[in-house]
Amino acid sequence: MSWRSQQEHYILNSKPVIGITTRPRNDRGTFEVSAKYIDSVRRAGGVPVLLPPGEADPAAVLAGLDGLVFSGGGDIDPREYAGDDHPEIYGMDAERDAFELALARTVMGEGRTPTLGICRGMQVLTVAANGKMHPHLPDVVGESVLHYRSDSGTSHRVSIAPDSKLAGVMKELEPLVPSWHHQAAPAAPVGWRAVAHAPDGVVEAIEHAQHPWLIGVQWHPELAPEDPAHQALFAELVANAQQFKLRKANSK
Repeated sequence: MSWRSQQEHYILNSKPVIGITTRPRNDRGTFEVSAKYIDSVRRAGGVPVLLPPGEADPAAVLAGLDGLVFSGGGDIDPREYAGDDHPEIYGMDAERDAFELALARTVMGEGRTPTLGICRGMQVLTVAANGKMHPHLPDVVGESVLHYRSDSGTSHRVSIAPDSKLAGVMKELEPLVPSWHHQAAPAAPVGWRAVAHAPDGVVEAIEHAQHPWLIGVQWHPELAPEDPAHQALFAELVANAQQFKLRKANSK
């Protein structure tokens, strides 16, 4: 076996490294993320690595990763998208916003790293692409579709565009999705396509037009571990990360 073949064999048989962004530093001085994100990445065959906010060089962060998950959490400061303040906005953190927005812009700029944005993560991708946000959905679309409950999550159907990457991954066009958000983008930003909507018209998923695998979903697939459609998002992310890992090795 040649050296190149040995290298490819090793890469194909080693697991891709998937970065997962965390919540801000808390009062106990720790960074946290739901174990459900970690479980979902591991179940899909990836090695999860946590990415706390505060790193100043997003390119250096990406250099050590084969794939990336922008996790959920508190709201983005509306000043980041020239939006208005709202009494329902919660959980803002300037350090997290700065780190994740810079990381998202780097992902879009380098155009290679397979990436999944979940809930806040989809909003980060939107704002990083100069998109806007509705600061509080009930003010805009009412509550005919419940996207959020303060005591727990909820669920609703979404309609997925049949010709989208998302439809090809999930193999469903009207899945029931776990939902826990009170904000959303009014439209996909420039360079992106809205590929899923709730019955009230809220944008529920976006895909980058040029990037090979850059998808944001407004719902929480990690909360549906028994649903193959939702877990397929993590499986496809990890599969693409594995191929990206091989391409990086072959380019050296």
